[in-house]
Formats: sequence, C-alpha cells, structure tokens
Amino acid sequence: MRDECVQFCNSTTNLNGSTTKFNSSRMVKPFSLLSDFDISLFQAGKHFRIYKKLGSHLVEVEGERGVHFAVWAPNAKRVSVIGDFNRWNPETHILLPRWDNSGIWEGFIPGLGKGTVYKYHIKTYNGPDMDKGDPYCLRWETPPRTASVVWSLEHAWTDGEWMARRKAKAYDPKPWSVYEVHAGSWKKKVEDGNRSLNYRELADELVPYVKDMGFTHVELLPVTEHPYYPSWGYQVSGYFAPTGRFGPPEDFMYFVDKCHEAGVGILLDWVPSHFPGDIHGLYLFDGSHLYEYADMRRGYHPDWNSYIFDYGRNEVRCFLISSALFWLDLYHIDGLRVDAVASILHHDFSRKEGEWIPNIYGGRENLEAISFVRDFNEAVHQFYPGVETIAEESTTFPGVTHPPANSGLGFNQKWMMGWMNDALHYFKRPPLFRRWHQSEITFSMMYAYSERFMLPLSHDEVVHLKSSLLYKMPGDEWQKFANLRALFGQQWTHPGSQLLFMGGEIGQTTEWSHDRGVTWELLQYDFHQGVQRWVRALNQLYCSHPALWRKAFEPEGYEWISGDDTENSVITFLRKSDPSEPHLLVVCHFGVRHLPHYTIGVPYKGVWRELLNSDAKTYGGGDHCNGEVTAQKQPAHNRTHSISIVVPVLCVMIFEGVTPPAPKKESAKKVSDKKTTDKKERAAKATDKGAGKKEAGKQAEEKKKKAKK
Repeated sequence: MRDECVQFCNSTTNLNGSTTKFNSSRMVKPFSLLSDFDISLFQAGKHFRIYKKLGSHLVEVEGERGVHFAVWAPNAKRVSVIGDFNRWNPETHILLPRWDNSGIWEGFIPGLGKGTVYKYHIKTYNGPDMDKGDPYCLRWETPPRTASVVWSLEHAWTDGEWMARRKAKAYDPKPWSVYEVHAGSWKKKVEDGNRSLNYRELADELVPYVKDMGFTHVELLPVTEHPYYPSWGYQVSGYFAPTGRFGPPEDFMYFVDKCHEAGVGILLDWVPSHFPGDIHGLYLFDGSHLYEYADMRRGYHPDWNSYIFDYGRNEVRCFLISSALFWLDLYHIDGLRVDAVASILHHDFSRKEGEWIPNIYGGRENLEAISFVRDFNEAVHQFYPGVETIAEESTTFPGVTHPPANSGLGFNQKWMMGWMNDALHYFKRPPLFRRWHQSEITFSMMYAYSERFMLPLSHDEVVHLKSSLLYKMPGDEWQKFANLRALFGQQWTHPGSQLLFMGGEIGQTTEWSHDRGVTWELLQYDFHQGVQRWVRALNQLYCSHPALWRKAFEPEGYEWISGDDTENSVITFLRKSDPSEPHLLVVCHFGVRHLPHYTIGVPYKGVWRELLNSDAKTYGGGDHCNGEVTAQKQPAHNRTHSISIVVPVLCVMIFEGVTPPAPKKESAKKVSDKKTTDKKERAAKATDKGAGKKEAGKQAEEKKKKAKK
C-alpha cells in the first residue's frame, strides 16, 4: 500500500453483471503467485505454463478475496492497474516491481472480482505513457473496446472418453478430412441484422453439418481475440482468449465439447508469426521493443503491416509456447495449424536485397525461430500425445515434418502448397490443352513422401480476386461442375490428407466474403446439390476404406498404373492398405473425349466394383457408370490382368478389387530352414555366453590370487 495514493470509495458494475464495492484505501498489497523456480524457468525460456502465474487471477489472501495482477514490463518506469473501479486513475493502484530483475510488476488488489474491466497504465522512461491490455488475460472486451477483463474459466467437460481415446491412439494412423471454417461468416442470421452465429449456435448448426458431410475435423480460422474483424483473426491481440464477438469463453468450451460429442476433432489456426501495432496491444509494450525485434529489418512485416516476435528472447518464447499449450490444456483443442511458417523461418521473407539481416553464418534462416519452432513442437507432443501440429509452410525448407532429433522441425503435417498451385493451374486450362501439361497433375508424386503432406484448398484460394473454385474451372456450366468434382476426386485420392474451405463443397459461385458468408441459397439448384453429395460421398468412402488413409504418408500405400496417357488426359493408380485388404483403383479423366472401351491393367483377377463415379446422375453428371467389371487375363500396363471400362468425360472413378489374393505363405522347407537357423543362432549365443562366463571366472580367480599376494 502506498501512502501517496489518492483514497476514495466507490462501486463498479462488472462485465458479468456483479457489483464490486471497492475501498481504495487498501490499494495494492504485496503478494505473488510466482516462485523462484518459476522465475528461473521464465528467464530460461522453459516455463510453458506461465499463463498460470502472469495476468490476472482471482485469489484469496489472508481472508480477503481479490485479484492478483502480474505483468512483464522490464523497461517500464512504473506500472499501475486502471479501470472502472478506480475511475481509470493511474495514481492509485501502482504495482510492485519484483526484486529479482525478472522485469515483472505484480500485486494483490482486494475487493476486485470476476468481470472487472482493466488495463495496465505504463509510465515509460523516454516516451509517452501508454494504456495496455493484459497479454495474458483470459477475456477481452468485445471489439471495438480494448480493455481486458478479469475472468476464470468454468465449464463441466463431458469429453473424457474422447480425450482418453485420443491419447491411447496417438500414434495410430487415422483419417484426416478437414473442413476449414471462418466462424463469423459460415452462416449469417439474415433475419437478425445479418449477424454471425454465436458459439452455441455454431455448436447446434455447424457441428451436425460437419458430421453429416463426413469430415473428421473442423479447422477454425483464428478465434483468438483480434481488434480488426476483416483480418479474419490473423492480427491477434489476445493470445489467451477467444474472441468475444461470438460469446463468452465458456460458450466456446461448449462448442468444443459438442464437436467431441459428435466425434469431430477441432483444430485452431494459431499465429506466432506476427502481431498488429494497435496501441493497446503488444507493440512497444513497455515503451521498448519488448515482444518484437528492435531492428525493423527483422521486426517489421511489410506485407501485413505488422510486427515479428523476437524469437531469441526467452520470455517471448515462454509467452508463445504457453499460448499454444493453453488452448490444448484448457480448451481441449486437438491440433494447431501454425500460420505463415515460411515467414518465421526466413529473414528475407518478402524482403528485397539489403532489407534484411543475415544470421551469424551469413544465411537467410532465422536460427532463433527454428529453435523456437522445435521447442514448440516438442512441448506439444510431450505434454499432449495425440495432438497434431500442422505447418502452413510454402517453401522447400527441409524436414518440416521430421522429428527435431533428426534435424527436423517436428510438425505432424505440412500443407502441400506445390500440389495446390499445380492442380489449380492445371484445372484452369481448357481440357483441349491439358495433354501437353499432364506433368502439372502428376509432378506432386515426385515429392509426395518427402514430408507428411495435407492437400489444402483453403480460404486463401478464394479471396482477393482469385475467384471461387467453381469459376476457376473452364467451360460451360456443366463442364465447370464436372471439373470441380474431378478436382475434389483427385484431391481425396491423392496420398496425404485433405482440407477444404467452407463453400467449396456446394460449388459457391462468388469469392468468400467475411461479411456475406456462404451462399447457402445455391443449394436450391441441382448442380450445387450434386457437388455437395459428391463431397459427402468422398468423405464416407475415404473414412470407411483404410486404403485411402492407413498408409497415406508411406510409399507402400500408392502404386502407379499409368501416368503417361497424355493424349486422353488420363491417369490411373492404386491406393493400398494392408496386403490382405482390397486395393482401390483410381481412374482420373481430365479430358472431354468419351472413352467407351478403356483398358487398364490391374494387380489381380476377379471382380472390380465401382464404388464412386463423379459422372453419376446423383452428382450432376451424365450417368455413364460401370457397376462391376471382371478382370480378364489380358496383359496391360505390365500386369497380367486388365479390365475394360467406360470412361466418361471430366470424371474420377474409384474401383475396389473385391477379392485380393491371400498373402503368400512361406513353404514348409523355408519354415524348416528358418527354425534350423534360429536354433543355430540360439546355440551360438549360449556358447558365447558360456565362454564369457568361463572367461569371467578365470579373471576373478586371477584377481583373488593377486589380492592374496
């Protein structure tokens, strides 16, 4: 308590509706949640639960209830807490600096409660005083307001079975079909001022839709608090709070719970690459470049008018990794897609020569950032087995999904930007010219297993005058839809996993707009219904046939049949799981010539059943289907058997070889020889062991004799 503070009594109404009567004569009392060990870990960059100690926390001290505040501001001259409770007076509630050179200011203010609105008033040495939001607060005022809110998270989770199963099957192969969503524009309430759905409404409407469509996961564009709605959440101000635009934090917990109840995983976009320069945020937090690099050749991002984290500062690393683990710990998130990884890894990202500083070896790689990314991935996988980390990384940086022990970055998956760019470039071409560019659709297999890839058709491809997926396709209306179905068919059957942005599954005709949202009214038309049914059917087939996902990241799960029929723009390949399970034959025809008798070599005889055909009438096609075909002993494509099928224009077909040959058993002679070899090896080991014991005995006797002498 400070004698110089102005004293007065007042009461305030908190954000949650409660009233706090506050006697300012008590001011700030010395109290800390931080131990010496906490400080040691924080300064070493290894405290990954620092959100439990910094920020605002409801506590009881010597029988008094109130709030403990703690903020890292090592270069501040003075820090005080301001809010409605003290009429935003920076002279009343001044925090106490710690004695250990940690740069942390803290203290206990009795009488404050949940819902108290506050900021930190920071008096600097060389610049103007600033009012800052709390970097570690659990809730913010709803934008455009910018204050922090004292909060505690209270939710009775019901997803224990999901969480236990996720951990138990952490290392098992599993299907990954991801539906990417912007929470604010997936669906609008037109009758209610065109407002966005809140978290509970999303739980009631989005979750059943994702389940019905067969997606395994929903990925949300950043829901961390952000001041500017048109940034889509990628300009983050609150790294420990969901945006209040759609409801309180507990409602977001409810949404996650409902996802898990429906058997749907939830991924969040997480942005440790940059942050905005809003005056209430992290930029120049204590009057110095605290969270960002001080040299703007490293600390400023020219593309996004934002600032880059100082990955070499240990306290900043703690802040970021704690943020990641916070969402996994308190919100039960199943995975994090890390945004703009390429900009994190490279000093020269989007910079011209002379505009960036090389590392200590003269290279372009940000060595501090690489170390941070490895620490982040190791922490996630150590503490939360079964959680996936996914990198949006657009360069050829090696080992993104390799473990740090093998000089990798440690991500579980990486967006396959090369496939996306090549595939869209190929599909934009008129079919007549595709025969000369078939390598664009086959080249991805040259590097498909260099990383664990996820194939994305994300929000980035349907904004900024790039047009919708449907209108990227050439031809008349029928051909556009046929091309779109073929694109999705190729994406779902390609090795790896897949992601599709909302609206793509119904063939949206306009670019995505965060103000307008998905144009669901298009589903009154047959072609749009057909695309939606096709995506649902692809998901159902994908999840029910392990050949499409069990070995999605292993070369054994894929086998070319033919990729060189450029004249017809046809590629054919196999997807495989275990040897005892049926193979899937995938036929992709990207041309406009109907092929009534097309011969394809197959790996074994018997019936090959057509499981899906994008030309089926129900999907909006011409209904040229094959049903079941029997393989004939007619060589083709270096195989002894083949089938002859109808190949419609602009389509993808998937066949299942119903009766795969039984795995070859070892002959009796081989088994006998193996047993004999095993016996000999065991006998040799026993002999060696006996000889070793005998030799050891001799050595012991000699030691005894020497000891007696």
